[in-house]
Amino acid sequence: MKKYIAKRILLAIPMLFAISFIAFMLINIMPSDPAEVALRVNEIIPTEEAIESMRMELGLNDPFFVRYFNWLGDCLRLDFGVSYTNTTRKVFDEIVRCLPATIDLAIISLVIVIVVSIPVGVLCAVYKDSLFDRITRSLIFIGTAMPNYWLGLLLVYVFSLKLGIFPSSGATTMKHYILPAITLSMTYISTYVRLIRNSMLYNMKENYVFYAKVRGLKNKVIICKHVLKNSLQSCMTALGMSIVQLMAGTVIVENIFAIPGIGRLCISAIFNRDYPVIQAYILMMGVLFVFCNLVVDIVQCLVDPRIKRGVAK
Repeated sequence: MKKYIAKRILLAIPMLFAISFIAFMLINIMPSDPAEVALRVNEIIPTEEAIESMRMELGLNDPFFVRYFNWLGDCLRLDFGVSYTNTTRKVFDEIVRCLPATIDLAIISLVIVIVVSIPVGVLCAVYKDSLFDRITRSLIFIGTAMPNYWLGLLLVYVFSLKLGIFPSSGATTMKHYILPAITLSMTYISTYVRLIRNSMLYNMKENYVFYAKVRGLKNKVIICKHVLKNSLQSCMTALGMSIVQLMAGTVIVENIFAIPGIGRLCISAIFNRDYPVIQAYILMMGVLFVFCNLVVDIVQCLVDPRIKRGVAK
């Protein structure tokens, strides 16, 4: 097991370097000159002298790999530079300011996904081809095909403008997160209900279920203790990816509901061509993706004896 975990950690290191290189390279191949962008954002006339002075200040005249390793070294110290739109604020401070709202939204959405997906997926598998299963699969199809922005606007229209139950914008109370969390979680609920249902139907055909029935175990015990447990293990990898996708998926939702989170900060940075913020966002999401998948791999190694036996060999 220790060898497996060490191997996964060693594989994660080059992936992190690759993500950092891509994040740095994407900004540097943009057609706009970062020095000129920084001047225009701060309403400074971009003369040749001003552009050259800004390039010297930003270190843009250095060779590519020198700039990359300097930037990477600063990132390891959590120094992502200064925002172009507000030179008095560091990018890291902006991220720290916006991150709590995004984390709250992602956690609430994840809780909704888990609470809804597991019981609905189990019921669809147990009552296969029943009226409940058919209606649920129809709703799953609609939920998968429905765009987030359209669902968000529909929820705002019905529950905020017409019924007045939930607020349409902001992030000051728990009520402000209900509609955004439902909007963000709908696609994942549809995915996980289908995944749990199919995985349980597959496991119900395995020999251990037949042996459990022969031993006289109740069907409820077989479903909850054996089939569901083995079915959820196959969902853990997808769950590790979904955590990052929930964080990254807040870009649209945060702008619809005016939530001051990372997604809204990223959209603002894209419109303003605030390259340091965009670089930091890409790097943060990439590192979070690798970290979550590494944690899921380690957890699977701890709970799945088949992986342990594979490492022992």
